[in-house]
Amino acid sequence: MNDKKIAIITIAGISSRFNEGIEEDKKVLKCLYTEGGKEETLLYHLMKKCSFADHFILVGGYKFEDLCAFYKKDLAEKFPEVTLVQNDHYSDLGSGYSLYLGIQAAVKFDPKEILFVEGDLDIDNESFAKVVDADKSVLTYTYEPIYANKAVVLYKDDKDKYRYAFNSSHGLLTIDSPFSCILNSGQTWKFTQVDKLKAANDMFFENAKEDTNLRIIQNYLDAGVDINLVALNRWTNCNTRDDYRKIVSYWEEEK
Repeated sequence: MNDKKIAIITIAGISSRFNEGIEEDKKVLKCLYTEGGKEETLLYHLMKKCSFADHFILVGGYKFEDLCAFYKKDLAEKFPEVTLVQNDHYSDLGSGYSLYLGIQAAVKFDPKEILFVEGDLDIDNESFAKVVDADKSVLTYTYEPIYANKAVVLYKDDKDKYRYAFNSSHGLLTIDSPFSCILNSGQTWKFTQVDKLKAANDMFFENAKEDTNLRIIQNYLDAGVDINLVALNRWTNCNTRDDYRKIVSYWEEEK
């Protein structure tokens, strides 16, 4: 293993809420949407936050050709160390398959650590830096209220182990064990025990490849790893164009 650090950003989803009511030929991949140029895209800001990385893995699916064209034209000069991975199953498998493909690509570099962030998020710079600088694997949480129809729940069970709960149908949520704390997941992780992450990834493909990315992460946690828990002071999930405009206002404040 060398000292390489890899950042995986998954951006394969169909952006259904973001494109709701938009004519088919005007629908966009939301990480590329801008009202002010390439530097006001979610993808640009995420990659800038991940500038510590020696290499990026971008996992696309929906409008993959648009992602490739945008990268080549607008990002390649600033971020030359990028592998673009196409998820052909973005519409029929869960989010786990995108992470699976990303980890597969990342481990080929024999990295020291891998950071993973979902591509529709914006996080304040200070909190993101804490994730990057942590000396152990990282789980993140936000200060957002927990609503069963949209939150990913992170909790600690009666065996003092971290676990996730999520309803992919966006209905009510059930937690099947006692817990000592419950948090709203920040959907950003760092993995420093790459051998255990690779094993967790292989287990996912063999047993649950239709599941969400949380299955891979849970497999990793179940293998027994040292964890840092990092709070994200500002966390915005970009589901709509109004969310995007709110995020742009945060970028203006952070300049």
